[in-house]
Amino acid sequence: MIKKRDMGKRMGEEKGGKWSAYVTQHSNALDLDKNVFTWKNPRRIAKSLKQSAEKSTRRKTTPYASAMSMLNFYINRAGENMDPNQKHVLQQAKDELRKAFNRPVKE
Repeated sequence: MIKKRDMGKRMGEEKGGKWSAYVTQHSNALDLDKNVFTWKNPRRIAKSLKQSAEKSTRRKTTPYASAMSMLNFYINRAGENMDPNQKHVLQQAKDELRKAFNRPVKE
């Protein structure tokens, strides 16, 4: 498990790096498709996250929780720097992920 306090030395935080970018690229929980969070199709994003979560043998919770956590992590860490249109796509991907796992979709 990667600890935030240990990441600075590994990724050069003192040189302006971001620990959240390091986690996104080196997550030990899911093997994500390249640039999955930049895709424009929410259903495709959800499908990819679902497949990654179901294949993973390193996750510590259910596939649904792992996939949703990774999506929320990215949305929260990108923050104000994210294009509003892409943020909307990722919010839609949450609903698609819920559908893919047969969970209730929030209205």
